[in-house]
Amino acid sequence: MFEYIRKNNRVLMFILFLLIIPSFVLFGIEGYTRMNDRGPVVAKVAGEDIRESEWEAAHRREVDRMREAMPNLDIKLLDTPQARYGTLEALVRDRVIRAAASDARLFTGDQRLAGELQNHPVIASLRGPDGQIDMARYRQLAAQQGMTPEMFENQLRADLSNRQVLGGLAASSLVPPSQAQAILDAFLQRRKVQVERFEPAEFAKRVTPTDAEVEAYYKANTQQFQAPEQVDIEYVVLDLESVMRDIRINEDDLKTYFEQNMARQAGLEERRASHILVAAPASAPAAEREAAKRKAEELLAQVKKSPASFAELARKNSQDPGSAARGGDLDFFTRGAMTKPFEEAAFNLKKGEISEVVETDFGYHIIQLTDVRAPKQQTFAEVRPQLEAELKKQQAQRKFAEMADAFSNAVYEQAEALKPVAERFKLQLRTASGVQREPAPGAQGVLSNPKLLNALFSPESISRKRNTDAIEVGPNQLVSARVVNHQPAQVLPLEQVKDRAREQLKMARGIELAREAGVKQLEALKADPGSVKLPEPMVISRETPRNLPEAVVESALRADPGKLPGAVGVDLGRDGYAVVKVLEVVPREARADDVTQQERQQVAQWVAQAEARAYYEMLQKRYDVQIRAPKPQLGAETPR
Repeated sequence: MFEYIRKNNRVLMFILFLLIIPSFVLFGIEGYTRMNDRGPVVAKVAGEDIRESEWEAAHRREVDRMREAMPNLDIKLLDTPQARYGTLEALVRDRVIRAAASDARLFTGDQRLAGELQNHPVIASLRGPDGQIDMARYRQLAAQQGMTPEMFENQLRADLSNRQVLGGLAASSLVPPSQAQAILDAFLQRRKVQVERFEPAEFAKRVTPTDAEVEAYYKANTQQFQAPEQVDIEYVVLDLESVMRDIRINEDDLKTYFEQNMARQAGLEERRASHILVAAPASAPAAEREAAKRKAEELLAQVKKSPASFAELARKNSQDPGSAARGGDLDFFTRGAMTKPFEEAAFNLKKGEISEVVETDFGYHIIQLTDVRAPKQQTFAEVRPQLEAELKKQQAQRKFAEMADAFSNAVYEQAEALKPVAERFKLQLRTASGVQREPAPGAQGVLSNPKLLNALFSPESISRKRNTDAIEVGPNQLVSARVVNHQPAQVLPLEQVKDRAREQLKMARGIELAREAGVKQLEALKADPGSVKLPEPMVISRETPRNLPEAVVESALRADPGKLPGAVGVDLGRDGYAVVKVLEVVPREARADDVTQQERQQVAQWVAQAEARAYYEMLQKRYDVQIRAPKPQLGAETPR
């Protein structure tokens, strides 16, 4: 049950008139502000422009981030108008929060920043065998984000400051258990109902339209019988694959890269250790720490006398609650996972050896190294193909960056043809026929990219048949295309679509007849409930909808409980009509105490998020947020 609530929290938010704030962290925004003077203004925050170029850059960053996090994700899912608009909303939100943090003089000090960097998982992965951060890799990581290390740290400092704008509000939210329970009871209420469905398909079977009626329907709905506008095109693609074809890797460079790679692999050695901790925090009085040290030395003497008793001594004496019950076992760890003195001692031991007393900020440790797991060392011959591919990709990325500007200039300067561009950059001149404004469902590849299609169907491309600009349709992928032939949209002759028009007319009539039959039965049910025979009763709720449409479930649950039994009608559009007789409210089943507590905690989180959302909406008004890009319609149907 709780799993259902968790998965359907958006519905509950609707019931509470609440919206959940999307958590969307954008990195590297400052790296793209230099492009703010390019492209039209798509939004304004506190008088500051957000331009299309910055929007595009932010969306590329999000796509790259998602690709890195989920390599198997179909990136086309992130190239929809809705996904792109979500990036713009997140960009606007970042600006609003940044302005609020600035006005409130919220600042993150050096100590807090240093602590965050110390615990940052990405930074931790850059530590070498000596525990120090590999600054070359750090600079490379920042460069991949479009930043220097200083810019990365400033961005992180700004993010920490911005979190304070809404963080305190969310942390201070309080929902009494009685209020949380009332919300849950209302949201998960159950009702006994009888439901009669009126399906348009059943009524459509009874419809036999005449040829004249079909022709009249065709003439009244010609937009449904159009052959879409389409173009025949030629295009060229500059991407990493095309650049890599001409790259050759020097054998000496490969061997050097292999040696560097093996050095990194050596730093991944894992060690397994057990320890006995006598706790004494660094802040404890000197006398207390001295007493702890003496106890550790006594335990060390016992361990040295009988090494086999280490686990038993740890169980009885170690003050580390996480490992004492396991005989002090800490499982495998790599360098950087433990505090520095502990790590140095563990990595200086041989398997089976026991350390002297080791002092850390947590107290005093006795360490026994129980196992060593070294990474498998591969030979140069074994990893040569992989290393060559990696180096070729790195060089291709650098070369692509150099070629991108030249490619963009070439398609603009030689705007009447793409063949010279293809020859100059050694690219394949490709062709495609019947390309439409809207890509077919499930279409993939460059010709399904909305930006390219919009450029192809622009008035200039169609009338003058000039090359489009070089359009980035993916990471390290530029495309330019030109229209060779254009075929405007046209209404198909009735003879070609007569059968389709007849079926559509029958379905339209079926929808009308289903609605009429449903309304008639509803009126009869209200006038004389005993005169209408309905299906067997069943108990429904948002948790168990019993395969009923959401509109039917919501209508049943919104019926006035003080006027039951009662009947409601639900117009389901193309799915027909439903008559619902609501018999009674059914009490919720008892929940286990731990489940009830989880439910209440979840409600408290939703309320906190809703309060933060309300505050953010107030900030939007304060900073005069204007989003000028049109919001794409979700779920809009294409005429059939």
